[in-house]
Amino acid sequence: MNRRAAPSTSFTPSNMPNTTSAPGQKQPGGHDANKFMNQLHSIHKPTWAAAAVCVVSLCVVLSCVLCVWKKCLKKKDKDKDKDKKKGKEKSNGGFDTEMDGDYNEPLKDDVDKETELSETEKKEDEKLGRLHFTLDYNFTENTLVVGILQAAELPAMDVGGSSDPYVKLYLLPDKKKKFETKVHRKTLEPNFSETFTFKVPYTELGGKTLVMTVYDFDRFSKHDAIGAVKIPMSGVDFSQSLQEWRDLQKAEKEESERLGDVCLSLRYVPTAGKLTVVILEAKNLKKMDVGGLSDPYVKIHLMQNGKRLKKKKTTIKKNTLNPYYNESFSFEVPCEQIEKVQVAVTVLDYDKIGKNDAIGKVLLGANSTGTEQRHWTDMLANPRRPIAQWHSLQSEDEANALISNKK
Repeated sequence: MNRRAAPSTSFTPSNMPNTTSAPGQKQPGGHDANKFMNQLHSIHKPTWAAAAVCVVSLCVVLSCVLCVWKKCLKKKDKDKDKDKKKGKEKSNGGFDTEMDGDYNEPLKDDVDKETELSETEKKEDEKLGRLHFTLDYNFTENTLVVGILQAAELPAMDVGGSSDPYVKLYLLPDKKKKFETKVHRKTLEPNFSETFTFKVPYTELGGKTLVMTVYDFDRFSKHDAIGAVKIPMSGVDFSQSLQEWRDLQKAEKEESERLGDVCLSLRYVPTAGKLTVVILEAKNLKKMDVGGLSDPYVKIHLMQNGKRLKKKKTTIKKNTLNPYYNESFSFEVPCEQIEKVQVAVTVLDYDKIGKNDAIGKVLLGANSTGTEQRHWTDMLANPRRPIAQWHSLQSEDEANALISNKK
């Protein structure tokens, strides 16, 4: 009895919370409990670090979610835009643009027609100005008298918003004789008040057409045609003089312009009585040789009253239509004679075997007209100063007619 009761009093369950163990004794499960407590204490100490890790991980996750969300929104917006475009194209064209190409061709044709119509409307709306002139026929002298009075509402051709207009007139189809008015500087409303006379028998007058072309003068380049007025003589009643305004129409290129252009400089020193002509260059000369080129040179004649006083010429430039010379020639002309002399500049094609053919000619000085007269006037107004200018070559007949004219 006593032996059985002893172990019951010494037994203590290991899972009781209030149990204690003597020093040096190992309780069952004590090692695991200590290990767990140590880990718990080690985790509990750096709480801020764990919180920081959690926050950073949350931020990373949120940023990834936002990126994915934005991409999805962009795709949706693009899809919406495509749908809108398709809807507009359907509403405009009446069918989907994703159909076969055959259905798109009528649309292109319609657009082309619309653009053509708009361009023609613009051309119709574009005004080139008006020309005021008179026509009269003198039956006793068999002459057609043309008066160029004025022009109005001309378009601005220069950068400064103005133009330097002059009028060139001739009779078709022969164009043997041409006239030019004086150049009026920086104006869109020039008053010319000049008259010109054509010697034409009345029996031949009905088959001719009067052409009056307004040009914008340019010293260093080709003169731009602003517009022209064409009048068939067969439709004019010459029993009385005609005076009227006409709208300028688009000008056509003249055959004479194909002869080419020459650039030259004029300089006069009154005290020394010295006239200097510098032949600078020529361009777009008429093809005179079989190979499609020319061998051009320039001949200069100093003339007075139709007589040749002195003659000089440049070197020959082989196989070119755009020769460069830069050759200077001087003439002795006293002050009292400078307004009476003429300088005839002729561009010729050199030929070893036959005669040297004249390509074109320019007359400056007395009896000159238009841009040639303006060049001469500018030279006299600026003594000792070289004045350079381009000139369109005329046929020999036209230039010789000016030489024989008497003012």
